[in-house]
Amino acid sequence: MRILLVDDEQELVSAIAERLSIRNIDADWAGNAQEALKLAEKKTYDLAVLDIKMPKIGGLKLKKLLHEKYPGMKFIFYTGHGSEEEFKICEGGNQVVDCLTKPFKIEVLIEKIQSSSTHSSSEKKGQEK
Repeated sequence: MRILLVDDEQELVSAIAERLSIRNIDADWAGNAQEALKLAEKKTYDLAVLDIKMPKIGGLKLKKLLHEKYPGMKFIFYTGHGSEEEFKICEGGNQVVDCLTKPFKIEVLIEKIQSSSTHSSSEKKGQEK
C-alpha cells in the first residue's frame, strides 16, 4: 500500500512519513495541495492522509480533486481545529476511511491505514463475484 500525506506543517508531515517508514509503510509527503497533485501524477497512491485546514486548497477540496482523477483512492482526514460541519463531511462516505484530531498517536493512524487496506481488499473480493 502506498500512502500520500499532505499537510502545510512540513515538519509534522515529514515526521509522520518517517515514522510510517520505520514501520515499513510506504509514504510520500507534500507540503501543499499543488505538490500533492504533482506527486499523484507520478505515482499511484492507495490512500491519502490529508490535513483539512491548509492555505489556498484545503484537504476537502484536495480530496475532491484527487477523487475525480483517482476514484479508487481512499482518504483519511485530520485537523487540529476542525468544525463539526467538517467532520460531518468526513463521515459522509465517498472513499473517506476516518477523521482524526491532532495531536494523534502514530499507532492510531497506522490502525486506520490498516483498516483502509482491509476495507479495500473486501471491496475487491466483492467486485470479483
